[in-house]
Amino acid sequence: MVNKVMLIGRLGNDPEVRHTQDGTPVAAFNLATDEQWKDKSGKKVQKTEWHRIVTWRKLAEICGEYLSKGKMVFIDGKLQTRSWEDKDGNKRQTTEIIAQNMKMLGGSSSNGGQSSKSESGNVPNMPDDDIPF
Repeated sequence: MVNKVMLIGRLGNDPEVRHTQDGTPVAAFNLATDEQWKDKSGKKVQKTEWHRIVTWRKLAEICGEYLSKGKMVFIDGKLQTRSWEDKDGNKRQTTEIIAQNMKMLGGSSSNGGQSSKSESGNVPNMPDDDIPF
């Protein structure tokens, strides 16, 4: 079986970096991807899809330090759905992309604007009471 997601898009906000109770860094941000086509009348149509990205450990620290709203990145990871109860007792659910690799695209870095970072090891599953966002 395969659970693989690859996206290229722009950050909709600066990454928010927090730490779990045991001190593990976790960063989250929204990523926008665009799709364009012409409809039957020839009019250009654009659709934006928003994705919630979560990174862990060293990759979370790197995202927090180097990424900002509007930056274009490549994300390689997996889909994960989690459920919890909010403070009012309502059941909540979200689907996120757990990023295992991130590549910064564009910009003016010395290697042509591209930098690649990855996360090693398994991504932990957070207990419901440790949800940082």
